[in-house]
Amino acid sequence: MKSLSIKDIAVKANVSITTVSFIINGKAKEKSISEAVIEKVEKIIEESGYKPNQIARSLRTGNSNIIGLIIEDISNSFFSRIARLIEDKAYKRGYKIIYSSTENSIDKAKELINMFKSRKVDAYIISPIKGIEEDIQMLLDDGNPVILFDRNLPEINTSYVGADHFNASYQSIQHFIDQGKKNIALVTTDINVEQIIERYDGYKKALEDNGIKYDDNLVLKIHFNQEEGETIAQIEELLENKKIDAVLFATNYLAISGLKVLKKIKKKIGDDFAIIAYDDHEAFELHTPGISTVQQPLEEIAENVIRLILKQLSTKTKPESQEIIIPAKLIIRD
Repeated sequence: MKSLSIKDIAVKANVSITTVSFIINGKAKEKSISEAVIEKVEKIIEESGYKPNQIARSLRTGNSNIIGLIIEDISNSFFSRIARLIEDKAYKRGYKIIYSSTENSIDKAKELINMFKSRKVDAYIISPIKGIEEDIQMLLDDGNPVILFDRNLPEINTSYVGADHFNASYQSIQHFIDQGKKNIALVTTDINVEQIIERYDGYKKALEDNGIKYDDNLVLKIHFNQEEGETIAQIEELLENKKIDAVLFATNYLAISGLKVLKKIKKKIGDDFAIIAYDDHEAFELHTPGISTVQQPLEEIAENVIRLILKQLSTKTKPESQEIIIPAKLIIRD
C-alpha cells in the first residue's frame, strides 16, 4: 500500500494541509486545534503508515531530534558500551543518536563534524583529539550545544564529563606495592591525550611516594593503530626482563595483547606476577585467574552527558560550563 502524503491525509480528514502539518509537528495545542480533529487526523496517519520526512521536518521545525556522537573507535568495548548507554538514554528522552569513529585522525574528525553539521544535528557529544579545537569552537560560536567526554580540551569553554584517571592509575600501582611488588611496568600508548598522560602520571607518582625509583625501561609506549603483531612482539620483549613482577596496562586492547603474550611465553599470573588492566572487558572475567581491572563509571558518565546536553538543548542561553570528574573503581579479581 502506497503511504499517503500530507495532502492525501488532509483530503481524507476534510481539513487543511496546514492543520495536518501542525498536528504532525506537535503544534496542535498552541494552534487551538480541537481534540476531535487531532484524533481524527492521528487515526488516519496511523492507518496510512505515513512517515514524516525527517529532513523536511527538521527544516520546518529547526529541530532534527538527532544528536551526533563522535568517538575514537566504536570497536573498542569501552566506546561501544558507552555509546550504547548514551543511545538508550537519549532515545528515552525523544532523541536519536548517530555516531562515528575518528580513529584518532584529525582529518577524519573534522570531516565528521562537517557531516553532522550538514545533517543539521541538534547537538554534539565528542570524545575529542587535539587538533580539532578550532572546529569545536566554531560549533560553539554558532550556538550548538557541545559536550566533551572521556577526553578534555582545557582551552575549550564547554562542559566535560570524565573519569579520574590519575587516581585510578595511582591506586592500581599502590595495590601492587601493597602486595610487595617492586618492579612494576606500565604498558601504555603514545597518543597525546590527557587521560593517557594522567594514567602515566599516576603510575609515576605512586612509585615516587613509595620510594621506588622510576625506571624508563619499565615503561613501554605502543604506537597507536599499529598492527597487533608488532604490539605483541614489543610486549614480549619487555617481559623478557625477568625482574618485572607486575604490569599495569593503560588500555583494554593492550591488556588483551598482553594476555596473548603471557600465553605464548607460558608466563603465569599468580603470586610472583600480577597484572591490572584499564577498562573492563569480558575477556578479563573469563580468564583464569580473573584479571583485575580499573572500571570506568560508564553509567554515570553517560547519564551526566545526556543530562548536560538536554539542559543545553532546553535553554536558549548557554548554561555555565561544568567539569564533572567521576572516580573509577579498582576491581580486584582472584
